[in-house]
Amino acid sequence: MTNSPTQAIILAGGQATRMRPYTDDAPKAMVPVADVPIIGYQLAWLSRQGVTDVVVSGGYKHEMIRAYAGDGARFGLNLTYAIEGEPLGRGGALKFATAFLRDPADWAPVAVLNGDVLTGFSLVEMAEQHEHRQAAVTIALSQYRSNWGVADLDEKTGRVFGFTQSPVLPYWINAGIYLLDTHTFALFPDKGDHEDTTFPDLAKDGRLFAYRIDGYWRGIDTVKDVLVATGEADRLGFALGEEFRITS
Repeated sequence: MTNSPTQAIILAGGQATRMRPYTDDAPKAMVPVADVPIIGYQLAWLSRQGVTDVVVSGGYKHEMIRAYAGDGARFGLNLTYAIEGEPLGRGGALKFATAFLRDPADWAPVAVLNGDVLTGFSLVEMAEQHEHRQAAVTIALSQYRSNWGVADLDEKTGRVFGFTQSPVLPYWINAGIYLLDTHTFALFPDKGDHEDTTFPDLAKDGRLFAYRIDGYWRGIDTVKDVLVATGEADRLGFALGEEFRITS
């Protein structure tokens, strides 16, 4: 039987200056998509995937996340907050947050999410691959979709015969969602970015693996992403109900 994750960490400490005006007075994780903050979708997804305990790593305007999510009860979760005294970078924040896990030595892997991604894939299936491959860390990957339209050409004549808007390209990008074995926590930096240090080292050692997402994923990096994701939430039917919306 697969050891699916029951614990998760959400890295929600970023200020995200590129998301202004949404982040002038709120952390990125509280940016609304169809009137529900990003972190609301993440907590609902984690709960559906069998996670029971979540540590929210916060920094900038973290009080707003606590005011919205509280103890996690309405999501069916137990929430704990790990608040940085100073900016630690994503790797440092992750390592700091591990001390707040219910069971830092659990046999099951721990799920980690950047605080700016929306998705709906099976975390259980990802855990099955993680266990089968005996990975130390598994990174979820999403197929890259271009932000621009691509011209369809006749290679010989150069004649343009059409355009493809925002095509999916044959490349896979880091989706900002990971499974970590608990013994890897010590490998993360006290301060800095794990993608510059820990992940390259694990890749060299052959202990870093990938899981290709088959389904919806979107990173929220710009104001345009918010607008597109809001349309997708309504069109694809994953918008959450009134009880999960931000109340003034």
